Amino acid sequence: MIPLRLSALMAGGLVMGLAALTAAAETRTITDATGRPIEVPADPRRVFAAGPPAATLLYTLKPDAMVGWPRAPGAEDMPFLRPGTRDLPALGRLTGKGDTVNLEVLLSARPDLIVDYGTVNATYRDLARRVQAQTGTPYALIDGSLPTIPATLRTLGELLAETQRGETLAAYAEATFAGIDAILAAIPEDRRPTVYLARGPEGIETAARGSINAEIIDRVGGRNVVAAGPDGLATVSPEQVQAWAPEVIVTIDADFAAHVGTMPEWQGIPAVRDGRVYLAPAAPFGFIDSPPSVNRLIGLKWLAQKLYPEAAAPDIEAEVARFYTLFYGVTPDRAALAGLLGSGHPGE
Repeated sequence: MIPLRLSALMAGGLVMGLAALTAAAETRTITDATGRPIEVPADPRRVFAAGPPAATLLYTLKPDAMVGWPRAPGAEDMPFLRPGTRDLPALGRLTGKGDTVNLEVLLSARPDLIVDYGTVNATYRDLARRVQAQTGTPYALIDGSLPTIPATLRTLGELLAETQRGETLAAYAEATFAGIDAILAAIPEDRRPTVYLARGPEGIETAARGSINAEIIDRVGGRNVVAAGPDGLATVSPEQVQAWAPEVIVTIDADFAAHVGTMPEWQGIPAVRDGRVYLAPAAPFGFIDSPPSVNRLIGLKWLAQKLYPEAAAPDIEAEVARFYTLFYGVTPDRAALAGLLGSGHPGE
């Protein structure tokens, strides 16, 4: 993680004023994923999301509390976002690649809570502790692993004073996992397809088994051809993919999806030969890992339909519309759904 760029020169009065406002509010003590006891507002009204996964999670639970986005939504995202959130400022991110927030920007947003959602390790724990000490704003780190999504929705729903909302979304997540388990129970492991996740326009960046970026493939029973390793993301060669011979390629890059059929180095790979290269929908949040947040719930259903078309629910449009209504507060019409899901096949 790249350290937060903090300036002692900016700290003085802004920090004291923010701390005073926070202290004046009714508070309660919670324990975050690191085991740290944190005093938080009883009903947080201004919440800063430390990165894209946290922003997506916050958007689904309490959009009115968002003070901004880590990065501005694109034009293609706007139809799928609540009107009140579309024009929130882009404030940058505290965590992940290319952190862009300095102390002045963070304090000017006047948050009464900072939430991070993702990997829980010493680096992120130290960042949370340091930022909280330097700003006087409580900083909660939430476990971002895929299996914990139901518990996360309940925990953060309680933290945000949105208990019923958290319970409703958690019940959806549990039903989604149960549906995937029912599909897999009827499909022996040796009949589940081998899968390669292609990232970038050349398709040579990928994610290993067990990584947060490829968790969704593991959870839906796909046999990721990239073995687990110390790093989640890896760069490989087309020759290596040829050797792996994946039966399905899932990509998050439109350029790669559009051109893989004519790229000589990818010819002969079963997925390319058989037309099983699928471009994951990406608006307003990716179905696979962009970012790796609760958006992966609908990604599970979409990917199950691609991997097991005879076993998974055939009406993916209805599933997407239901998810978008429940989680994003926007019900896409048939034209919007066709545009969104038409990206599921290269060239469409």
